[in-house]
Amino acid sequence: MFLRAWRRETAQGSYEMRENSTADVIRDQEYYMRAALELAREAAADGEAPVGCVVTDADGAIIGRGRNRRENRKDATAHAELLAIAGACKAAGDWRLTGCSLYVTLEPCPMCAGAMIMSRIGRVFYGAREERTGSCGSVINLFMEPYGCDTQVTGGLLADECSGLLSEFFSSLRE
Repeated sequence: MFLRAWRRETAQGSYEMRENSTADVIRDQEYYMRAALELAREAAADGEAPVGCVVTDADGAIIGRGRNRRENRKDATAHAELLAIAGACKAAGDWRLTGCSLYVTLEPCPMCAGAMIMSRIGRVFYGAREERTGSCGSVINLFMEPYGCDTQVTGGLLADECSGLLSEFFSSLRE
């Protein structure tokens, strides 16, 4: 059985220490993706494409949060991932996010994938595939290119919920 120490932020903002089994690790991954989904819902409520992202440190604490803000800021770079990475760098006091994990509701675009590579994020988890710009395998997998990083990518985490949120948002725009 796979066990390791894990620190997780509780609903009250404090931290709990415990040992996790493989099933616990999967639940924790879903916990972080649900935090990203909540940010995606906030983005949708604000008229933005519903994409949310969180970055965790090696101990499992959320140190960066972001949601799409391109429309409101009129800024092509205001993607959820870039805002979460910026927050994580500030919290960590370093541009290197080695050992950190990133959870995002939509497969990253080339710009965001590049930022993940350049910030040395260790693991990326995404929900829904992005067939037009996805850079974790849908169009290209930038993480397979020889950039000198070894980022592990896992797609499809809560994919149905992530896809459903996006579909609902864009469907409502068409009505």
